[in-house]
Amino acid sequence: MRRRLLALVCVSASLLTGCGVMSDSAEERRTVTVWLMQHSASQDFLDRFTEEFEREHETLDLDIRIQEWTGIGEKVQQALRGEDPDGPDVIEVGNTQVSAYAESDGLLDLTLESMRDWGRDDWLPGLAEPGRWGSQQYGIPWYAANRVVVYRKDLFRAAGVTPPKTRDEWLETTERLDTGDTQGIYLAGQDWYTLAGFIWEEGGELATEGSGVWKGALDSEAALRGMDFYRRLQKLGDGPVDADEEHPPQAGVFAEGNVAQIVAVPGLVRAVVQQNPALEDKIGYFPVPGKEPGRPGAVFTGGSDLVVPAGTDAEDAAVEVVAALTGARWNTDLARTMNYVPNKADLAGSVAGEEGLEAMAAGAARGRATPATPRWSVVEADNPIKEYMTKVLTGADPEKEAERAARRITETLAFE
Repeated sequence: MRRRLLALVCVSASLLTGCGVMSDSAEERRTVTVWLMQHSASQDFLDRFTEEFEREHETLDLDIRIQEWTGIGEKVQQALRGEDPDGPDVIEVGNTQVSAYAESDGLLDLTLESMRDWGRDDWLPGLAEPGRWGSQQYGIPWYAANRVVVYRKDLFRAAGVTPPKTRDEWLETTERLDTGDTQGIYLAGQDWYTLAGFIWEEGGELATEGSGVWKGALDSEAALRGMDFYRRLQKLGDGPVDADEEHPPQAGVFAEGNVAQIVAVPGLVRAVVQQNPALEDKIGYFPVPGKEPGRPGAVFTGGSDLVVPAGTDAEDAAVEVVAALTGARWNTDLARTMNYVPNKADLAGSVAGEEGLEAMAAGAARGRATPATPRWSVVEADNPIKEYMTKVLTGADPEKEAERAARRITETLAFE
């Protein structure tokens, strides 16, 4: 973060010409410190990017430092407070974390660059929207990942069905697949990220904001329709109603061989094939279907944004790094290297030919993020949505349980 300065100290003006002062054309070299998260980019990608960036920016050196997700929130907050004299100039953060950091006035406002130079209106909404705080853009979309339907091609053929184009077709297809020892779909009862997509597809919200006040919205008619679709789909398999997709890990369940579909990011298939190599050529992908043909359903978009600490003393250089990493060339390179979705819908062609990535990119155009309030992380920690889902799936009154869950969300978001 600190500039490398060559200090030339002369004891008097008369000695100035003998001090070896450099000409105006010689510029000082600066180091730009970049924090990136573990496994976000391969070492080969980082090596290639660093080499070319430094070649194109002759006065800049990159110092890329890999961080672990565990404990990163407090570490970033400390850096934004300036507690680390050798802290970062650019930081990778989860797309839903930006508001918490922006609220403390710790981030550089990049609205001007976003609108003038970087094509903000073309970014995927699931990355761009959570990168804003108020009307200002602080987080710059880097990469995205979202859920698709991972399915068994052989089981679909045996049942005489093809990937559905609408949610109604999805239910019909899954019902035909759900026979004998085969589960039509494995959908855990508390997979609330998948539920969020169903709610958004119906026009509902997890929470809404008015005049600066956030309120839970699971009790709206639209949100209730989303939950009802989840209930109808979930019962066409044996997913536990009182656990999420990691308990047990759904990759392991799918690898057992008697599940026709799961809802997951394409990268999960690596874990499936590791456990059951025989499935490698039997797995396909399609976007989560929407209500209308030819229009994928809404999905939660996870991913990362790049931010610049407000206190950096290498602001211009940091902005250059962000511009390069999020620009078309290196963003599409990263997407191909790491099986991500690029940050703009019009870059989706860069992953053409990769079935899983194509399905994910199609869904990403309808991607959304969780409510843009710093308090949402507290909601997730307590997560009344999971409890609500389990109660509905076990026969409780949906309207009453939705009202109860919405009230808990409202109380959590209002607490200071």
